Amino acid sequence: MTAQTSTTTVSAYAAPSAKAPLERTTIARRPVGASDVLIDIKYAGICHSDIHQARDGWGEGIFPMVPGHEIAGVVTEVGPSVTKFAVGDRVGVGCMVDSCRECVNCEAGLEQYCLKGNVGTYNALDKNGEPTYGGYSTHIVVDEAFTVRIPDGLSLDVAAPLLCAGITTYSPLAHWNAGPGKKVAVVGLGGLGHMAVKIAHAMGAEVTVLSQTLRKKDDGLKLGADHYYATSDEATFEELTASFDLILSTVSAPLPLDRYLSLLRTDGAMVNVGAPEEPVSLNLFSVIAGRKTLAGSGIGGIQETQEMLDFCAEHGLGSEIELIDAGQINEAYERVLASDVRYRFVIDASTI
Repeated sequence: MTAQTSTTTVSAYAAPSAKAPLERTTIARRPVGASDVLIDIKYAGICHSDIHQARDGWGEGIFPMVPGHEIAGVVTEVGPSVTKFAVGDRVGVGCMVDSCRECVNCEAGLEQYCLKGNVGTYNALDKNGEPTYGGYSTHIVVDEAFTVRIPDGLSLDVAAPLLCAGITTYSPLAHWNAGPGKKVAVVGLGGLGHMAVKIAHAMGAEVTVLSQTLRKKDDGLKLGADHYYATSDEATFEELTASFDLILSTVSAPLPLDRYLSLLRTDGAMVNVGAPEEPVSLNLFSVIAGRKTLAGSGIGGIQETQEMLDFCAEHGLGSEIELIDAGQINEAYERVLASDVRYRFVIDASTI
């Protein structure tokens, strides 16, 4: 198919300014270049990070902002140099759409840690200095190198959140060797946490959910957790002292880190994938005693993202979703902030 030679105007939902409600608008998509694919977006997940960025929670944003980095769709056009994809392929796009491709991390398949900074799917500037716009739109043009294939075993709607929530939890679970014989705790049972439970269980780990209350206990056990504790209960921290090899924190609120670190065994690791807007405090003796690790992890590289999708397809792991129309985005944001979603909102892009 002949690649487009001019920009294309497409429908989208954008925040016109920080903290402003999102509204329907149009944006320009670049021409399909030699290595690009044009994707007809079918579904886009709503991630808590969309809200952080649309409301300047992580710093000053680029507006108007079209959020969305959990994108699932179908290829409708390919550039002349594209070899990985063909028209009609089911594909996904996650949190980044480019990187320097030359640094030691990029060469190692760790584009998410590009030393020059990767290019975010939205709220970023591309190599031409133009702002990137995300998945709350009908179409997107992406280099094939930053596009992944969605296996046939996954429906596009439940696959969309895997492009962030799935890889954000899969990567640290794989890196810290969650599996048989390992005891893994997941802090928070939300959009990230519910996928962490599913993936850790599929990897063979013994999984415990640590949540503020027992309100979602039945859900957690159905998703694959072996145990479920309320962190609002003082007895939880006493009972679980030195219990876990790995704690994966998925919450975006600041935690009393010293208390959670007390739950680790010697040489255990607490890995943070939720990113609070506020700084957190730490007594270093909490890591010195027991040679413990406090770490962070950010999404995964393109190869690992494909690995995650294949793993999820093999084990029948899709996100638990609530499908919404685009007109419900602002309401969905408020419900995410109120923890009133089980467990990921996904926008039907045909309604944009």
